[in-house]
Amino acid sequence: MAESPPGGDTTSRGVLFVRYGIPAVLLVAGVVFLFVGPEGGRGEAWALFTGAGLSVLLLNVLYRMGVSGDRERDREDAARDYFSEHGSWPDEEKPRRHRWSQPANIAIPESEARKRDGAGEG
Repeated sequence: MAESPPGGDTTSRGVLFVRYGIPAVLLVAGVVFLFVGPEGGRGEAWALFTGAGLSVLLLNVLYRMGVSGDRERDREDAARDYFSEHGSWPDEEKPRRHRWSQPANIAIPESEARKRDGAGEG
């Protein structure tokens, strides 16, 4: 089965026709039969075609919901793999390491030791 690119959902015209065209054709046929159909069965033909169109549309919606659940599961598996490799979640901000710096002209033991060592040589 071919996978769609991760950036977007590319669907062919045939798939779009199956998703929306067939239900639309069935619903239009129901409306046409409501006004043009045989005298005794107008309501029944309308109910038949309208029900068929709505059920095809609902099946497509339910299928899309199921497929989106699979995509979410795949993203979660990839995030878990990332976590086990890096120790943090992919969408988690990395903690920034604070770089300490001293204001100018402040004496600390390290600077005093450097000054002493540098002054002692000479």
